[in-house]
Amino acid sequence: MTSQFNWHCEGQGPDLVLIHGWGMNTGVWQDVIPRLSQHYCVHWCDLPGYGDNGNASATSLNDIVELLLVQAPEKAVWLGWSLGGVIATQAALVAPQRVTQLITVASSPCFRSQTDWMGIQPRVLANFQLQLVTDFALTIERFLVLQALGSQTAKEDIRQLKAAVLSRPQPQLAALTLGLELLETVDLRQSLTALSQPWLRLYGRLDALVPIKTEPLLGALYPQSQSYIFANASHAPFISHLDEFITVIKNFMT
Repeated sequence: MTSQFNWHCEGQGPDLVLIHGWGMNTGVWQDVIPRLSQHYCVHWCDLPGYGDNGNASATSLNDIVELLLVQAPEKAVWLGWSLGGVIATQAALVAPQRVTQLITVASSPCFRSQTDWMGIQPRVLANFQLQLVTDFALTIERFLVLQALGSQTAKEDIRQLKAAVLSRPQPQLAALTLGLELLETVDLRQSLTALSQPWLRLYGRLDALVPIKTEPLLGALYPQSQSYIFANASHAPFISHLDEFITVIKNFMT
């Protein structure tokens, strides 16, 4: 790991940390930050190996969390999207005194499909891994299509996500590879019994990566958590349904 790490901050009020997902960067928050910073002190950063933290590196989920905690606010609400939700959840588990509330967006404690769990098919993750080595741009493009699949605004969602991703330096191959490994191997379902913070789980009903059928399963396992389903959204509700997204976040953090 490296100590050279760039964070950004905007706004005043309660501290709120935003964590982006695999293959993306902080550009995905371009419409979210101006809205949330009217009410909160918003903190965000590119994950190690991504964007303006391309020179930083990590080799495990705990590495990433440890690196983020060095400069994250002493106490904050953590919001993680997709793989970022796993990172935010792990931060809440290892440093509960630092994470006051947890918000996961289109995320899952276990992304990989298993006999008792719906998720991404292992062959899809394996294909992404193979494609990364040969054609990074095409791999990201295919992942973007998966993220918007089913959304009524799919074409516009893909356009916005692609523009956001390409506006910053390409992520390092090692960071992308680690991210895919985490999506394939991490399973926090049992660990979540130790979660003590208020937890809000946000879903897109049309999400092709995080099946909506996981929502009631987690609700039954962790009744102390809350959930909200964006009826017409896919994997990026903060892009396709920005106003609704901001309202839901504000209601939870009040």
